Amino acid sequence: MAQKPAIPKGTRDFSPVEMAKRNFIFDTIKSVFLKYGYQPIETPAMENLSTLMGKYGEEGDKLLFKILNSGDFLAKADESLLAQKDSVKSTIQISEKGLRYDLTVPFARFVVQHQNEITFPFKRYQIQPVWRADRPQKGRYREFYQCDVDVVGSDSLMNEVELIQIVDDVYKALNINVLVKLNNRKILTGIAEIIGEADKIVDITVAIDKLDKIGLDKVNDELAQKGLSDEAINKLQPIINLSGSNAEKIETLKTVLSDSEVGVKGIEELETVFAYLATLDIKTEVELDLTLARGLNYYTGAIFEVKALDVQIGSITGGGRYDDLTGIFGLKNVSGVGISFGADRIYDVMNQLDLYPKESIVSTQLLFINFGEKEALYSLKALQSLRNAGIKAELYPDSVKMKKQMAYANKKEISFVAMAGENEMNEGKVTLKNMTTGEQQLVTVEEMIKIIG
Repeated sequence: MAQKPAIPKGTRDFSPVEMAKRNFIFDTIKSVFLKYGYQPIETPAMENLSTLMGKYGEEGDKLLFKILNSGDFLAKADESLLAQKDSVKSTIQISEKGLRYDLTVPFARFVVQHQNEITFPFKRYQIQPVWRADRPQKGRYREFYQCDVDVVGSDSLMNEVELIQIVDDVYKALNINVLVKLNNRKILTGIAEIIGEADKIVDITVAIDKLDKIGLDKVNDELAQKGLSDEAINKLQPIINLSGSNAEKIETLKTVLSDSEVGVKGIEELETVFAYLATLDIKTEVELDLTLARGLNYYTGAIFEVKALDVQIGSITGGGRYDDLTGIFGLKNVSGVGISFGADRIYDVMNQLDLYPKESIVSTQLLFINFGEKEALYSLKALQSLRNAGIKAELYPDSVKMKKQMAYANKKEISFVAMAGENEMNEGKVTLKNMTTGEQQLVTVEEMIKIIG
């Protein structure tokens, strides 16, 4: 019996229509990136595990897809380690490479390797797939595309403002209503200090970042399990639940964090970003959200998250400032900031809300019916003119029954069908049929271009 074909859980096939929709998203995002002066790069699907491990925190490391070494990967493995079934230590011996978890760490590696070839500040965009060994569920996949935009080599908060402008432009172009959530890791560090748990900043941010997913009680349980005292957890509650306008939240934070130098610095940075935004025509609402933590360890300043307002789904864009990610690879004191658009979640949102312009998913605008060899040659000449004019057109390849060719046009939702028989050829024209209205007219190629174009 033949094996039933299947794909791994958490991955997807995309049909031609689905790819047209996805390409509309990619092209829209790319056009905005280019408008702001960002340049494209690509990095390999796999990186050395030494590049990836330890950059995403303990939980992130568990989600890395590891690639077994080529050949007999067990040949040089320590048998005693294998016998202990210690997966972490054993993995190091049998796997040297892994699939990239995100585009930011490979980008940092790229910057260090090519530092003498690039111009700082370096503004790059990257649109490629990433892989995470996560549990598949709605809006969460094991293989998905990220559309990243980053600038490194500049400390200016103007970069944060520009990224919010990019978010505003992208989602206006895609017609998705969104909310930008903004916070600063320095503020979270300050909060950890004033509740007396400065050494547990990573545990605190990882737990708080799950607030939307698991709720406040379970976040508190996780904080307790990580060793935070009841007193520290109680002090954290009013800060997590802080409400009011952005200005009111900032004023409260100034009082709460007055004894934390790093916390005060975070407040100043947020105030500056909000002041810049106030002078610009930004349609998207930007909200200070203290529960926003972004679980990745490398963030050091501003952190962003974007939520779709009309669909229940996780964040569709996220990112932040990282002050020394390149330092891990030997290039110290190069600050960067960036955001990542989750193309697959954006795709799901647009599908649910049916937001695609009709022209974005049209693969063929016009089909020439094939009546035979002589007629096909006549049609090919007309097709050349149509394509030169930017019209998506094709000739049915086989001279089969008219009914079959028309059925092909209907299934592909082709708007126009052109027919050229002996009479049309004698006049140097074609019969053009509008597949929506059923109207037919005898036209020249030039007239056809005007009608369809």
